[in-house]
Amino acid sequence: MIRNKSYLFLLLPFLVCLIHATSRPNVLFIAVDDLNDYISPLDNHPGIQTPHFDRLAKRSVTFANAHCAAPACHPSRVAVMTGVHPVASGIYRNMFGAHGPRWRHESPVLKEAVVLSQHFRNNGYRALGGGKIFHTLQWTPGDSQNDPDAWDAYRGDPLDPISADWPRPILMDDIEAGLTKGRPLGGRAASQLFGAAILQEPEESYGDHLVTDWAIEQIKSPGEKPLFLAVGLFRPHIPWEVSERWFDLYPLDEVQLPKHIEDDLRDAHSHGREGWHKWVTENKQWKKFMQGYLASISYVDHQLGRLLDAIDESPMRGNTIIVVWSDHGFHIGEKENWEKFSLWDQTTRVPLFIHMPNLSQDGMMTRQPVTLTDIYPTLCELAGLPIPRQCGGASLVPQLKNPLAPKSQLALSAFQFWGDKRPSLAVADSRYRLIRYSNGFEEMYDLKNDPYEFTNVADDPGLAKVKARLAKALPTKVAPMRAIPKDSPYHRDRKRGKPAK
Repeated sequence: MIRNKSYLFLLLPFLVCLIHATSRPNVLFIAVDDLNDYISPLDNHPGIQTPHFDRLAKRSVTFANAHCAAPACHPSRVAVMTGVHPVASGIYRNMFGAHGPRWRHESPVLKEAVVLSQHFRNNGYRALGGGKIFHTLQWTPGDSQNDPDAWDAYRGDPLDPISADWPRPILMDDIEAGLTKGRPLGGRAASQLFGAAILQEPEESYGDHLVTDWAIEQIKSPGEKPLFLAVGLFRPHIPWEVSERWFDLYPLDEVQLPKHIEDDLRDAHSHGREGWHKWVTENKQWKKFMQGYLASISYVDHQLGRLLDAIDESPMRGNTIIVVWSDHGFHIGEKENWEKFSLWDQTTRVPLFIHMPNLSQDGMMTRQPVTLTDIYPTLCELAGLPIPRQCGGASLVPQLKNPLAPKSQLALSAFQFWGDKRPSLAVADSRYRLIRYSNGFEEMYDLKNDPYEFTNVADDPGLAKVKARLAKALPTKVAPMRAIPKDSPYHRDRKRGKPAK
């Protein structure tokens, strides 16, 4: 009996750890590329059809005032996956030509940063990933900032995760189609990446369908360890090319353009991309491109529905954290801008939904300000993991428990415009947004009375106290923008044995 008791005593720590591991929640971590606030649970653009985002909103807390750390793919995703904001790292813009986690050499503060998936892996989770989690593009094979060491397994090649998965339609050169020269990102048929067209290939061959298929298989058999499953969906990123049934949801004569006014930049900072809008409007492509963007949103909504179905039909039901986020917002002609790369609410505001079984007040919405760097510490707290010191965000668990709970940190976004020597910054509370550009020019918007940011009220004396309060949240010291480290072993040209350019 004494011997058995001693064995029990020796086994007790192992049994406690085993019970704790099996009781830990799984994590389904879904990243959607270039998805703005048009979806029905947020701004509900006229005619939008996103039933599965509605379904997600009913089973999670909707963070309706969430903002990216930087309005570009690479800096936003590095910030989410490390918890380190660009004002600390100095990564404000996309930097191409990588084959691996070159961001570790782009910024000295990121050299030893622990990737979110790696942190869960280090604490007893099985970390799997697929699709676009770190920056990569459909048309840049082998150019990826992913960190293969941060995963137990990755679908396909982690350093070329999506380029082989997407078919292209048969297209006509712009001149032959009667359009003018100057289409952004190319006018030749083979390079019309800024455009909308119907894909004829079966949907089962599209990248997001394939990634979702792979994720469903992981959900069906999660294994003995708790699962951290990251799923990166590429649409609605350009090119807006999906099958006909998604275009059919939005007949061209019923498509509504975003709210806009003439000369909207008269009291605002130029984003430097007015030429994109000029080409679109001169060639009467605005409605067509809006149709393609909406079709791509409904396509990715369908993939979300497939993932939710898989969770509901799997052993993971009832014990899985679900977080869905987008890397930044998106312009479809608002303020004469297309894509991102600016600091207005339309560019930085992103969908963010979080569900925690038996904790989150599902079906509720909060306007408390959120920066996407808050995701890392939130997931750590929900899973009972320590929060690494590198994390600069704040846990959102208080808002999950009570969506009305105040949050002291404002949402902070940063971007360095081309030609500028310093980054520009923006902060948002639950109502107002202040932007301070590197040259000192300021914009402020009352998003309650002016949700489309038509009127800059930065010089309104009646709002001076509001402006002063927001200005206190702007960091006074920020990291300088980093250059591409061409001597990094992850620099693409070095990796391929070519001289760096």
